[in-house]
Amino acid sequence: MKLKDIVLRTVFEIMDEAVIAIDNKGNIISMNKKAELYLDLTYEDSIGKNIVNIIANTKLLDVLDKGEKQLNEIFRFNNKDFLVKRIPIIENGKSIAAIAIFKDRTEVNKMNEKIMQDQGYIEILDTLLNTVNEWAVVVDKNGIITMMSEAYKEFTNEPNAVGKHVTEVIQNTRMHIVAQTGVREVGDIQEIQGNRMIAMRVPIKRDDKIIGAVGKVMFKDIGDFHTVKQKVLELEKELEYYKNEVIEDRSAKYTFNSIIGNTEKMKQLKKIGSRVAKSKSNVIITGESGTGKELFAHSIHNASNRKLGPFVRLNCAAIPSELLESELFGYEEGAFTGAKKGGKKGKFEIANGGTILLDEIGDMPLNMQAKLLRVLQEKEFESVGGNTVKGLDVRIIASTNKDLRKLVEEKKFREDFYYRLNVVRFDLPPLRERKEDIRELAISLKNKLTRKLGIYVEDISKKSIKYLENYNWPGNIRELENVIERAINLLDVELTIEPHHLPQRITSEKNRTIYSGDKKLKTVLDDVEKDMIIEYLKRNKGNKNQTSKALGISRVSLYKKIDKHGIDDV
Repeated sequence: MKLKDIVLRTVFEIMDEAVIAIDNKGNIISMNKKAELYLDLTYEDSIGKNIVNIIANTKLLDVLDKGEKQLNEIFRFNNKDFLVKRIPIIENGKSIAAIAIFKDRTEVNKMNEKIMQDQGYIEILDTLLNTVNEWAVVVDKNGIITMMSEAYKEFTNEPNAVGKHVTEVIQNTRMHIVAQTGVREVGDIQEIQGNRMIAMRVPIKRDDKIIGAVGKVMFKDIGDFHTVKQKVLELEKELEYYKNEVIEDRSAKYTFNSIIGNTEKMKQLKKIGSRVAKSKSNVIITGESGTGKELFAHSIHNASNRKLGPFVRLNCAAIPSELLESELFGYEEGAFTGAKKGGKKGKFEIANGGTILLDEIGDMPLNMQAKLLRVLQEKEFESVGGNTVKGLDVRIIASTNKDLRKLVEEKKFREDFYYRLNVVRFDLPPLRERKEDIRELAISLKNKLTRKLGIYVEDISKKSIKYLENYNWPGNIRELENVIERAINLLDVELTIEPHHLPQRITSEKNRTIYSGDKKLKTVLDDVEKDMIIEYLKRNKGNKNQTSKALGISRVSLYKKIDKHGIDDV
């Protein structure tokens, strides 16, 4: 086969239509696979045969004789209609060959319907974009603009945008990138002609292949976004208010799902907590201030069979000792001077059938510990000034940041009361021992505080997270929350919390990770000791007596260590 014949046949094969070619005698000299399929023939059996032996009613011979084209004709073969073009090949004024190019009419009709349908969709989309004054653009996979709303054309001052590459028309665009990668981008800040806008870009796919992208300006000015955000936050606050009105005041807000923590220690605590919640046993939760003891108590209540009952919290350290008994057990009318008419229910009576959280239990006076011990043993109590014994069905959860065992040894806490409470104990780890959770905690607190403060914050930078992870957090999660709230309030036009929004105590050089480099153990321990002393001196405003107590050492030892490390007055 000659080269030109090979080329001709290759061209025929890539065509979507069927092709048959005849010479000046009417003999078939070429045909493609599509023709073989339509006519139920094979190339080998057809080449060299006269066309009339294949298609008896063919008009291709007429085209050969007259040398005139026949376009968009219809012929029928094997009960199928075909749309055909018959074209003569002329050389020196004579027909030397003829070609028939044909396609199944049913396929043509379907294709025309699809084209009309697509055109209809395009017209509808174009009308919608221009009617609602949207700033929108559509590009093909190469980033060429195929459609752009009139409003967007007017803003970009480019009336003839269609056909141009999107980068020639829209500043700082990423439409061509989305059309290549297929990765959608929503909420991206884009500056066009000095305007900071919020845009979205979405890839267009057909048969799992990217064929282009559509982009839309969601907010034409970032100020518009903040206005909408503020309205949403106000609505959320209003919704929260009404939710709180509907839910009884005496209810627990949190569950174990609310507790953020993926360290092995936290996972184990949540697992055991869920199991213990099903029992009636009393519970003690210990941990430093700000570790989430109250949240853990809420979770135990909500995982228990008492979850539909009340959840009542009492801070034992916040109530004067002379009022504590009436707060716990209530009082009858006339029980003492100033007693409320009709009396008042105590926390235990309110909590009946549910759970009571005795927070800061280590600060409860000894005389009240004795009275409360009898209540726990007998499961009954009397109001102050009353003479009626009332039955009690309350689960007690106690929490403290103090060492109760040490208080027992110092005779500041009743041993029998301690053992009555200490049936199941949970020791919550400080934040410095679960630094893997800091990033997730920080993001969660950021989301909570943005709703509370009505300030939009997009993210916390990786560098800021690193500083947060390197800090020691003496105030634990409560301190972290305060730091995040402070950072949010310091934001100006930025949407991301950066290191300069964090307190200096967190970003200072001393808070780098101490377990790096080639330091010996003694050097590391000395560094930690020095940093702790400085930190506690600051927290106690330089008071050496309070600092020594907080550190658990004598004043003499504190002075020696201050001299050893060369610590100046803070």
